Amino acid sequence: MSAAPDTVAIGPHRLGGERPLFILGPCVIESADFLHAVGPRVKAIADAAGVDFVFKASYDKANRSSVKSFRGMDCEEGCRLLAEVGAAIGAPVTTDIHTAEEAAIAGEFIDILQIPAFLCRQTDLLEAAARTDRVVNVKKGQFLAPWDVKNIADKLEAFGCRNYFITERGTTFGYNNLVADMRAIPWMQEAGVRVVFDATHSVQRPGGEGTSSGGDGRLAPVLARAAVAAGCDGVFLETHPDPANAPSDGPNQIPLDRLEPVLVQLRELYALIRRPAL
Repeated sequence: MSAAPDTVAIGPHRLGGERPLFILGPCVIESADFLHAVGPRVKAIADAAGVDFVFKASYDKANRSSVKSFRGMDCEEGCRLLAEVGAAIGAPVTTDIHTAEEAAIAGEFIDILQIPAFLCRQTDLLEAAARTDRVVNVKKGQFLAPWDVKNIADKLEAFGCRNYFITERGTTFGYNNLVADMRAIPWMQEAGVRVVFDATHSVQRPGGEGTSSGGDGRLAPVLARAAVAAGCDGVFLETHPDPANAPSDGPNQIPLDRLEPVLVQLRELYALIRRPAL
């Protein structure tokens, strides 16, 4: 693997630059009306906090615990809608893809193609995402050691992708539990990749509710602060107007009305950490 670029270009933003980049939005597209309502609210909060952000939402939650769980919508419909909302609020957008066919569709609309953690080593999916010439974000699998991402980066670069980054989202720790090891952030950066920390999925308890995942969203800001202090380049935070009634990952999402002070604190901490030591 060759050395990664100093920064990753994402629309008007730079991941790894002087300002932190935040990936913000709801877990899933619940409806067109929902996304059109939430997008401007997230934009207003990010502007008030003075941060750069990418708007995120999944069109399909393909790995839900139960067959009865809410999934979302068709790939093309969801990507068109997400791109429409992104254009309306003036923000780059991201969503996760699950197949090579979906990569080709999403590549027409989406700024950052996200590879889900469970699919992070799927060579055909990585190749399809790389071939779109979009930025690629690979969620590090809960089953991988930090140094294992070198093989993922090698695949992306072999397929011509230079604008990519890795997202840390916790490591399996026994049954229905994850632990976030902050050492993973500098270890992966030393391997030549930019690293975003996913605070909301790191507090998830996979399958912890039997037919759905549980979690402790109140700890997401705590882990986010630790990750910024450890030197991450950006932070991924899912947010929702009413997490208690969200159809997916409600226990882990940060209420929209509590998001702004979290962003301000993380922005200030990032500036402090990036300041040259005396």
